[in-house]
Amino acid sequence: MAPVVNRLAIIGQGLIGSSITRAAVANRAVREVVVTDASPKVRRTVSELGLAKVVENGAEAVRDADLVVACVPVGQYGALAAEIGPHLKAGAIVTDVGSVKGAVVRDMLPHLPKSAHLVPAHPLAGTEHSGPEAGLADLFENRWCIVTPLDGANEGAVETVRAFWKALGSEVEAMSVQHHDEALAITSHLPHLIAFAIFHTGLKHEEATQAEVMKYSAGGFRDFTRIASSNPTMWRDIFLNNKEAVLGVLKQFNEDLSALAKAIEENDGPTLVDALSKSRLTRRKVIEKEHISVTAPKREHEDAFPIVRPYGDD
Repeated sequence: MAPVVNRLAIIGQGLIGSSITRAAVANRAVREVVVTDASPKVRRTVSELGLAKVVENGAEAVRDADLVVACVPVGQYGALAAEIGPHLKAGAIVTDVGSVKGAVVRDMLPHLPKSAHLVPAHPLAGTEHSGPEAGLADLFENRWCIVTPLDGANEGAVETVRAFWKALGSEVEAMSVQHHDEALAITSHLPHLIAFAIFHTGLKHEEATQAEVMKYSAGGFRDFTRIASSNPTMWRDIFLNNKEAVLGVLKQFNEDLSALAKAIEENDGPTLVDALSKSRLTRRKVIEKEHISVTAPKREHEDAFPIVRPYGDD
């Protein structure tokens, strides 16, 4: 397979960034890879691992790059775009891995030259681990990557981003920025918010009752707390930058939870059975539609979405 682009720049070398680096090299998706990270410690680690050419900063990394992949928390995209914008060559394509697309477009687009092309993307893959050592060359194989082209986007740039993710092994879907953020609010952001809340509830219960809740936690609780081990800086940025969609689905969830609480309080067995049966049926439909997950590599945290280090966090 011919390389998708000549020179690739990756900014941020946490789990996702270092996995992209490994996958791009392993699959020969590009001819040259240049990477950077705001953390000197991470840059040293990447150099020691021999993953790619490492430079000091984003401005240096993007010079002469055909494709730039931003792998930083959502809250830092504006500052990153301001740093790299003046150094992008004409025709350069800028993409990202963020879990909120509206904020990425809002914060990055004003800082990018008109000669550059912004094509947001979101690979639906990750583990609960972080750092450049945690990267996996096969992390994106048989996983979805959502591309969210802007209105009037350059078709060639969009196709390059699609081809890049396919070269890394992903199944690629396209949708609007708004559709993506609404969909991810229910499929990813709400579950993570609930997981964080359940974990805190468990801790409070353990403190109040002096019972060893954590020690004897069963599989269901462990599944939730595993999700809750995700990067707190990243998830803070996601919740705040997808506020309207997250609050909308959270309101509906609270109403549904209150209805279940009422059914329990009133010993309303039929209502509980009806709700639980619908949930069971929905779960079956989800499994049926996850056709690519059958062949996807198994992960300890396979339902997770991208977990990236804060750009500049040592």
